[in-house]
Amino acid sequence: MSLNLNSLEAVAEAMTAPGKGILAADESTGTIGKRLAQIGTESTFESRNAYRDLLFSAKGMENNISGVILYDETLRQSSLAEGTPYPEYLAGKGVIPGIKVDTGAHDLARSEGEKITTGLDGLDERLKEYRKLGARFAKWRAVININDDNPSGYCISTNAHGLARYAALCQSNDIVPIVEPEILMEGTHDIDDSFVVTEEVLHTVFFELYSQGVQFEQMVLKPNMVMSGYDASDRAGVEEVANATLQCFFRTVPAAVPGIAFLSGGQSDTDATAHLDKMNQLLGNNKPWNLSFSYGRALQQPALKSWKGKKENVPAAQSAFMKRAKLNSLATQGKYSEDME
Repeated sequence: MSLNLNSLEAVAEAMTAPGKGILAADESTGTIGKRLAQIGTESTFESRNAYRDLLFSAKGMENNISGVILYDETLRQSSLAEGTPYPEYLAGKGVIPGIKVDTGAHDLARSEGEKITTGLDGLDERLKEYRKLGARFAKWRAVININDDNPSGYCISTNAHGLARYAALCQSNDIVPIVEPEILMEGTHDIDDSFVVTEEVLHTVFFELYSQGVQFEQMVLKPNMVMSGYDASDRAGVEEVANATLQCFFRTVPAAVPGIAFLSGGQSDTDATAHLDKMNQLLGNNKPWNLSFSYGRALQQPALKSWKGKKENVPAAQSAFMKRAKLNSLATQGKYSEDME
């Protein structure tokens, strides 16, 4: 199997094809270092490559994974068995290689406790290089938090503007942009607060995308689900989350967008799968967009725990990763049930 995708529309459609989703393996060196420390493994160039390799080389992963978001270091690394650069290796399996291009969230000037994502400086040149290295899509994450004072309209509008500038540059360089406005789930806010903020953020993002000439058919949206904060006193259940998320998106996301690949945002493995499944059950065949996943921890955590940094544990780790990939694949079709766990 290999990639034969001749347009941005074709890439965007393939990224959220029914039965498949995106593996987010774009943790920065600092973040992956913390994950490896949890299993008593030192973070080195070699250990990071070995961990990513066990995910990418898992037999049959291409049946459930449409694409992989890579970090700059990983994009330049190679498979252990063949020594093939990862973009070429993944494309050879029929998996679309992508790249994280933002440089992180930093304090927003003149705003207490809010963040702005950076990385626009030099982005055009970096995108040209990434495209030559084989990346077909990119990712940029904006973060919005909810508390008594936030988010401000200033924070929402500046982050939306940055997302749109990034997306326009991607499309100009033959790269599909994943647009990721994430409302963080930390906090005591209830699901109604989450709905109001998510609705405002998505309206603002799509206004900016439209204003800057971004083609909706050539992008993928990676949003949060509409959920209670993790510290809320009365947290919404699976069906309420699914209904609220769909209602919010019906109001805000144009049908021209081919697919929505949800972020997991720190949800448990099973919650992330159950929420996605319930939304697809509720929609049935009446889908304005394909509903899929772009999970990091919710796909990787069981594999990481099984691996423990030891070569002899690779088969067990791959099995744990493939179980979550298959269950989330079923959830994109509304065919998951809890007794499959």
